[in-house]
Amino acid sequence: MRKPIIAGNWKMNKTHGEAVSFIDEIKGNIPSSEEEVETVVCAPALFLKEMKDKAAGSDVKIGAQTMHFEESGAFTGEISPAALKDLGITHSIIGHSERREMFNETDESVNQKLHAAFQYGITPIMCCGESLEQRENNQTEQIVRDQVEKGFAGISAEKAPDVVVAYEPIWAIGTGKSSTAEDANETCGTVRKVLAELYDENTAEAVRIQYGGSVKPENIDGYMEKEHIDGALVGGASLKPDAFLQLVEAGRNE
Repeated sequence: MRKPIIAGNWKMNKTHGEAVSFIDEIKGNIPSSEEEVETVVCAPALFLKEMKDKAAGSDVKIGAQTMHFEESGAFTGEISPAALKDLGITHSIIGHSERREMFNETDESVNQKLHAAFQYGITPIMCCGESLEQRENNQTEQIVRDQVEKGFAGISAEKAPDVVVAYEPIWAIGTGKSSTAEDANETCGTVRKVLAELYDENTAEAVRIQYGGSVKPENIDGYMEKEHIDGALVGGASLKPDAFLQLVEAGRNE
């Protein structure tokens, strides 16, 4: 059985004080144990060290929102996977649509980052998803297939189950719109089908697939009860301690 994973993606939000206060508010109130649901907060890089220190001894894991594929070098403003490992950061979002659209990330760079994540012992949360135009042109399956095939290139069957795939339809991110649970499950099923083709059925069944796109306490149950959805990558609702705790509780009750 796949363990659900609830991950918050704060994007470019919160100050240092607000970030630390958030961890103080939730760390003693996570309504679950690590055996039932994995809880991750992906925060701006400025706050990661103190958040990691604050979360020590709790079931809350701290993740980055992106990372480079090189250990070091002339990459102004980028984040080294070696530096994340040194801080004890356990997860990193890779290939979020905002990174692809605004910062020119490609399927190829996403693949490089997956390999780097494994090299440094970081769990990658690899995003995939289609635009509204692509969806309206019935291209969802092909777009997601291409992103998964290229993202997993060269990843062994042994490592593949350690990748968390986040299906995030671009048109549902930050818009207040969300895919229906049925549609989200269908596309997450497509991800699993592609993984079965790349590897085998057992490997595909072991990979955890999240849904992301305007997920909130009011609608998460509908997603979590679906066959192929193993958690959520949450934006706005993850900024509020009470809402985030409710999301984690929903993951525990899957």
